[in-house]
Amino acid sequence: MTPPVRAVPSDAQLPARVDVAIVGGGIAGASTAWELARAGLRVALLEKGRIGAEQSCRNWGWCRQQNRDERELPLAMLALRMWETLSHDLGGDTGFRRAGLVYASNDEAELAQWEEWGRMARGYGVDTRMISGAEVAGMVPGAAPRWRGGVHSPTDGRAEPALAAPLMAEAARSHGATVHQSCAVREIEFSAGRVSGVLTERGRIGCDAVLVAGGAWAGMLLRHHGVPFLQASIQSTSFATGPMPEITAGGFSAQDITIRRRLDGGYTVGTSGFGRLHVSPRGIMQMRPFWKTFVKRRAKLSYAIGSSFFTGPDSLQRWNAAGPSPFERARILDPRPEPRLLKRGLADLARTFPALAGAQVAHSWGGMVDCTPDAIAVIGPVASRPGLFVSAGHSGHGFGIGPAAGRLAAELIRGVTPSVDPAPFRHGRMIDGSDLGEMGMM
Repeated sequence: MTPPVRAVPSDAQLPARVDVAIVGGGIAGASTAWELARAGLRVALLEKGRIGAEQSCRNWGWCRQQNRDERELPLAMLALRMWETLSHDLGGDTGFRRAGLVYASNDEAELAQWEEWGRMARGYGVDTRMISGAEVAGMVPGAAPRWRGGVHSPTDGRAEPALAAPLMAEAARSHGATVHQSCAVREIEFSAGRVSGVLTERGRIGCDAVLVAGGAWAGMLLRHHGVPFLQASIQSTSFATGPMPEITAGGFSAQDITIRRRLDGGYTVGTSGFGRLHVSPRGIMQMRPFWKTFVKRRAKLSYAIGSSFFTGPDSLQRWNAAGPSPFERARILDPRPEPRLLKRGLADLARTFPALAGAQVAHSWGGMVDCTPDAIAVIGPVASRPGLFVSAGHSGHGFGIGPAAGRLAAELIRGVTPSVDPAPFRHGRMIDGSDLGEMGMM
């Protein structure tokens, strides 16, 4: 089921023309809409379902620098600075708290990897340090296991996924943007080779630029227009508890379990690394570039062939502007949580933290995490199609870096100097493969 998410009103009338049309109302699209609107551009935010109702409300809610791939680290650092003032800037509480994150492990190789990462990150000014097993125990009191050690990032934090993207969409509207839900974009219009508009199920909007920020659906829309995009999805399962004793004010992660303190006094619980791979035509066609990532993750994956083979974002559906499009047939991508992972998560929670042994599942959900082969998002222009931009493939990292991803996308659309180097996020690597190595730290 869809996690409870803050409702956002829609604008009834489509504008005839805007400067930028944004396809997708998750945190990537909503944050870009806010940045563009407050810079004075005319923006239409177009969402096939509801604002923030897919992966943007289904993630763990971590806002972290810790263990980021070095290519992504400057963007994560910018995002954390933005999270610090975001509630004030948006005029509503995003739930951000700089409460710190703790990772713990008994794996010497993993601890060595974290130590090596820390040496790199401290060169960027990140506050991170290795901690002993005794220090881990002191930071998460009442934990039953004893770990060899861990890593602590005191300046990282947490926020509420159900609040952030909707608040950004509302803030964008306050600066003149229009928001349109249950309004799928069927096609992007090109004239003389460059973007000239979007064709939605409700009509046409003329524009000079389009940002495709459709999460797991982005690749399908891009490929429909002949634009290469390597993207695969893994189904995750998470749940929220009711109010429980405080084990951590921030987040904690060990081998099989991840928890994050919630504003309501409960925890969001994730089963670290476990997921379901839905076999799909597109997945089979993309097997080669994703093979190294698959090998690295396969021990914790299960497999399924279901309706998504024919109707999901990795299927081979075709359509035209007359519609309906696949985006109207699946308004909200809402996979059922896996019962075995819910059972496992509750058991791991009780085993790890006996004080939480009485936890009940207040609500649970499945999500589709869209990934690129190197687990780094694409944020930037499509060189072959002037006026077309992408912010997708965030690979499970999109919530934490969301505010900065929106700023970077907006800067590239506006043609101003970007806040961070956009090169690691270039779309061209989907074509030439020059930067698509094995996934780094996540």
